[in-house]
Amino acid sequence: MSLHPHKEAEFTISAASAVRWPEVKAVIFDVDGTLYTQSKLRSKMLVSLLGYYALRPWRLDEMLILQRFRAEREKRHGAAGPDIENAQYAWASNNGRTPVDKIKRVVEHWMFQYPNQYLRGCTYPGTHAFFATLRQKGIKIGIYSDYKAHDKMAAMGLAADIIVSSTDPEIDHLKPAPHGLLYIADALGLAPADCLFIGDRPELDGACAEQAGMPYLIVDKQPFDSFTFYKTLEDTLATSLTTSPHE
Repeated sequence: MSLHPHKEAEFTISAASAVRWPEVKAVIFDVDGTLYTQSKLRSKMLVSLLGYYALRPWRLDEMLILQRFRAEREKRHGAAGPDIENAQYAWASNNGRTPVDKIKRVVEHWMFQYPNQYLRGCTYPGTHAFFATLRQKGIKIGIYSDYKAHDKMAAMGLAADIIVSSTDPEIDHLKPAPHGLLYIADALGLAPADCLFIGDRPELDGACAEQAGMPYLIVDKQPFDSFTFYKTLEDTLATSLTTSPHE
């Protein structure tokens, strides 16, 4: 698998209706902000966090741990290993003043486990139907997130052919480095140009796809109750491929 694909000037697709489905053999999704709305989830989590720590003010430093963990990750776009899975917790240790084991415990609970109970209700309208249509048409489904995503996918009731995180030892690079997308394409036996990546952040997901030589689409910024992005994709897919060319 080459990590230095030939670069084109532009890989972005202007709109969901512009996807050329006969050329797409796999769709790869980012997760956070792409498959579900983060604003709705954050509102629910804020209520939970405030309710929990209002009764436990002696543990308020744990909220600072969460804030620092996110902030340190945001500072390190494109970071390379070794061992990003463990390094990310050391980044948030405040120069060693906060025990890494405590950071792992707090982050695991409040970022990777507790929010999952809300994800099904925050999943964008049309997502499940679009996944089902991709399956029907024989198009592979991949997941590439900067954070681990297996439990999130299960919580949303979504399945994929391959789920990859930037912190997996096989990847060990944060977006916008292209390693995760290239790994997925290679694992599916496809060229990057045969895949479509869907994300929500042009500076990360878009740049990642550009470096991988992969067409990509950025999720439309629409209110949750009137979100039609995935319905548009499903409709264009259904009409452009009356029979699957990939089966």
